[in-house]
Amino acid sequence: MRRTQMRRLGLASVFALFLALFGLAPAAHAAEPAELTFTTDTATTTPGGTVNLSMTLTNHQNYDVWFVYQTIDPTWLTTQRPDLRYSFTGCTLATATGSTPCSGTGPADLGGNYGTTVPPGQARTVTLTLKIADDSGCNGDIGFYSYFYAEFSDSTSVTGGPVYTPETRVLCA
Repeated sequence: MRRTQMRRLGLASVFALFLALFGLAPAAHAAEPAELTFTTDTATTTPGGTVNLSMTLTNHQNYDVWFVYQTIDPTWLTTQRPDLRYSFTGCTLATATGSTPCSGTGPADLGGNYGTTVPPGQARTVTLTLKIADDSGCNGDIGFYSYFYAEFSDSTSVTGGPVYTPETRVLCA
């Protein structure tokens, strides 16, 4: 190595040591206290079809999730296709004894649908039924994004998002 390269390497090492000694070094990325994920049961549909959009809230915290507030809105590209017509027509919460209807569908507060409390290490899955209108346009993608806020039993909270859904392609029949 040339002398200037060695000097740069030495300065970088001294700077990294300084940051580590004074606690300014980047911290290791810890798991999120709560995580929201989306899945769909199909990547394509036709006008008149339905898509099941599942949202899973996982509690990685050591305390119960007591409260969740969540929004769901169409992506910008989805809003640019006014010929794509759809609506949320159903909502179910998966439970140990089977599915049960949940409250609120559409872009309103979805948090109550998780049937909180969510114990540590557990998850809740809510499935929204997305109905594509019979007269909807086709050859476009429908997608959504979500923000959420969760409060835990130790009085801490976390916000997350945007979390994006998989896009569904509306194909011509």
